[in-house]
Amino acid sequence: MFRLLAVLVISLAPATVVAASAEWQRYVIPSTGTNVEIPVTIFTGDAELPDGGTGRRFFTDDRRADLTVQSVANPENDSPAIFLAKKNPPPGIIYKRVTPNFFVVSSIRNERIWYNRCNRSARTMNCVMINYPAAEKRQWDHVVTRISHTLAN
Repeated sequence: MFRLLAVLVISLAPATVVAASAEWQRYVIPSTGTNVEIPVTIFTGDAELPDGGTGRRFFTDDRRADLTVQSVANPENDSPAIFLAKKNPPPGIIYKRVTPNFFVVSSIRNERIWYNRCNRSARTMNCVMINYPAAEKRQWDHVVTRISHTLAN
């Protein structure tokens, strides 16, 4: 019985970290003005974008989750629908919402949820991309929602 309880407590530990009260700070991409609130007590590590793009990538200490804040060039000033179509998103999208001002797509791949929101701005799309374990969905819901709702141009 003790072993079962210990395994249960250890398996819930990562979710507890996400569900705990987080400290939030606004991150700004200076060149575009894109800004978003980030839970700095959850995403404690950061790195430049691998493609040298405009923005930043953040990680949890154990790297089980990551957050990318990025401004992507949109030189033709495409609508969110056209921009998304040109990016050729993967098949099997579970959630998709497209408006004249933004798009959101989300799905599950390799037992991880990926979530992508991009807001339209003058000649850029300002985006947040979040990846986290699907098994922790409920613990991440409020974090993902706040990040998404605070993304601003």
